[in-house]
Amino acid sequence: MKKFYYIILVFFFLQCTKEENTKPDIDNGFVAPTNFPAVRYNLIENPYSNEKRELGRKLFYDARLSRDNTISCGSCHQQVASFAHAGHRVSHGIDNKLGTRNSPTLFNLAWQPLFFWDGGVGDLDLFHVNPIQNPVEMDETIPAVIDKLKTDNNYLTLFNKAFGTSEMTAIRFNQALSTFLISMVSNQSKYDEYLAGKTTLTSTEQAGLDLFNQKCASCHTGILFTDFSFRNNGLSTTSDLGRFRVSVIATDSFKFKVPSLRNIEKSSPYMHDGRFNTLDEVLNHYSNSVVNTTTTLDTILQRNNTLGIPMTNDEKTKIISFLKTLTDNKFLNDSRFSEF
Repeated sequence: MKKFYYIILVFFFLQCTKEENTKPDIDNGFVAPTNFPAVRYNLIENPYSNEKRELGRKLFYDARLSRDNTISCGSCHQQVASFAHAGHRVSHGIDNKLGTRNSPTLFNLAWQPLFFWDGGVGDLDLFHVNPIQNPVEMDETIPAVIDKLKTDNNYLTLFNKAFGTSEMTAIRFNQALSTFLISMVSNQSKYDEYLAGKTTLTSTEQAGLDLFNQKCASCHTGILFTDFSFRNNGLSTTSDLGRFRVSVIATDSFKFKVPSLRNIEKSSPYMHDGRFNTLDEVLNHYSNSVVNTTTTLDTILQRNNTLGIPMTNDEKTKIISFLKTLTDNKFLNDSRFSEF
């Protein structure tokens, strides 16, 4: 009898252990990298599921989100360019219209506190509304989009799988897109393998890392390579007032969000207006071309009565060599994020 109870107890323990080991880290399938900070996205209000992610992926690549059914989210956010707009200085939308800012990369969004170059949106579930309703991007409304989708039986099936019923609402639409976006995690670059002890950096890459930590990491900090702050980095001024357009605080004039440098090799052109095509141009700006035409230039770029960040050509070469170790080819080729 004791042996029987012992067998039952062992079986129960093994079953519990199996269930615990196979349970995803966060809800139904979203696994946060262990060396990343705490997730900011609210997974309580919008629990993750693979069904919701697949619905979001279909929506992301559907041109019916635009007024004339020609522009999808994926039109301006291309996987090959780390979900930026390859070769386009600024967003290129409906009726061949051009926006005023460079399309930002899309990855690791579950950790971002604010969105867009000026931080104008603080909730990922509202992120999608802006480009859809922007008259020079997609020029459509969410209600009109949903009316289009209701005529597609495939969407009725996908909404039912994702939410339990086929009802289509703005909230469900936004949550599905958000679920797809937070699934786009980039953390498998050579640098990540280096941190995990799976590979080594070349001497040039290591020298570049050391220089990067000295000259760049004040803003592009941590495992996400951004502190998410807003800074004036000394570009020649334009009519775009940046963060000021949202905050209406004078000291925010000409400040833009510090972007992550992950996959930077693949996401040109650079800066909020796409003015630089190469990483060499970016580093040349910081070493030689920083201007101080406003009162909001970042203090990091004003040291010892000089503007910019002193760098020799050799140092720039080494820094760029390190930056290329941040390219995550697995992410850039992951079929889970590709168009159907």
